[in-house]
Amino acid sequence: MDLVTKYNIPAPRYTSYPTVPYWDNNLDEEKWIEQLKHAIINYNKDGISLYIHLPYCEKLCTYCACNTRITVNHKVEMPYIESVLKEWNLYLQQFNEKPLIKEIHLGGGTPTFFSPENLHFLLNTILQSVDIAPEHDFSFEGHPANTTKEHLQTLFNLGFKRVSYGVQDFDEKVQDTINRYQSYEQVKYVIDTAREIGYTSVNIDIVYGLPYQTIQTVTDTISKVISLKPERIAFYSYAHVPWLKPGQRKYTDKDLPTDVYKRNLYETGKNLFIEASYLDVGMDHFALPNDTLFTAFREGRLHRNFMGYTTNTTKLMISLGCSSISDSWEAFSQNVKVVEDYQKKVDEGHFPILKGHILNKEDLEIRQHILNLMCKHSTPLDNHYFNSADRFSELIKDNLIKITNEQLQITELGKLFLRNICLAYDKRYWLKVPEGNVFSTTA
Repeated sequence: MDLVTKYNIPAPRYTSYPTVPYWDNNLDEEKWIEQLKHAIINYNKDGISLYIHLPYCEKLCTYCACNTRITVNHKVEMPYIESVLKEWNLYLQQFNEKPLIKEIHLGGGTPTFFSPENLHFLLNTILQSVDIAPEHDFSFEGHPANTTKEHLQTLFNLGFKRVSYGVQDFDEKVQDTINRYQSYEQVKYVIDTAREIGYTSVNIDIVYGLPYQTIQTVTDTISKVISLKPERIAFYSYAHVPWLKPGQRKYTDKDLPTDVYKRNLYETGKNLFIEASYLDVGMDHFALPNDTLFTAFREGRLHRNFMGYTTNTTKLMISLGCSSISDSWEAFSQNVKVVEDYQKKVDEGHFPILKGHILNKEDLEIRQHILNLMCKHSTPLDNHYFNSADRFSELIKDNLIKITNEQLQITELGKLFLRNICLAYDKRYWLKVPEGNVFSTTA
């Protein structure tokens, strides 16, 4: 059987372990505060990460699986910002000293939906209440079609040096189908402008497996992206989950590439990146040799959390805004998803918790193994979890992993099946199938 067909099963992307559908929701506000205070005592001195979810978009991109709110009414900006600041104040009350911020990321939605003035108010208010680590990393996501020079300058003045632009695809038919429009000229402008201002790292997101994509169209998109020389490229697999995201019902399975063809799209893109001197860093990610993401990978410092891959190994991640997920290392806490419910909770002076999970000893050990695999492509051999006669045997037989010097190492071929390899460690939860289809397939 072809390996792509064999291993093309629904599986988590492992931005956390255990993954959200398996959380047992054994965490309420009181327990979260207890976990939070423990993390502050242990991890604040090393610096913390701050994620801010800004959910608004003017148009629905039908491929998108993020938590968004579609509106053209920009009067929603300040009320939402005020709610985020109220939530931040709830966190500040738990600190006995100023938080030491090592990392900030603005995600969405579309952060550049918000005006530069309102973003300045939000971030300046937060930054006045914290200390900033010397080696800090501030980044944001921008839509190429609405990111202005004023956005870039305002955020740069606040310490932001990295920007990520969602391009996804340049083909007109694909753009029309996914309702995501930006021209090559717009993308070039926002990249050139960022560099003129002083940004040191630009990332471009591309998605493969979208409706009507072909080898030719993906090659054209990637060739255009490479010509812009972004320091990083995220080459994501499209997650088709129309039962969770109804916008994806604009097209059907017959409009999508088959599993094998989708894998060919990835291989085509990967080869183009490597030919252009990009290096394979982790699942879906490529970077130029002089970028800090590759440096962190080479030095074994790469980390992965709900922001994706990061150069900062922070164990406390505070996330603000609706649907965002915080991580105290020993516990996860997700906020309510509906904007109005979120605002009501923080207005009442409560952490807007929807659900969470407190990790036990086994969770923490397996989490570390999965992080090692995701970030280093190897992990120490641990006979408590590794059994060569069990679920790992097929991975060895198919040359996806090998055992060397008491290490489980992922082969070059195995990098294509990273999520499947992580599944082998997920023995506690994966056998418990959650209700409904909650994961995209691995191909």
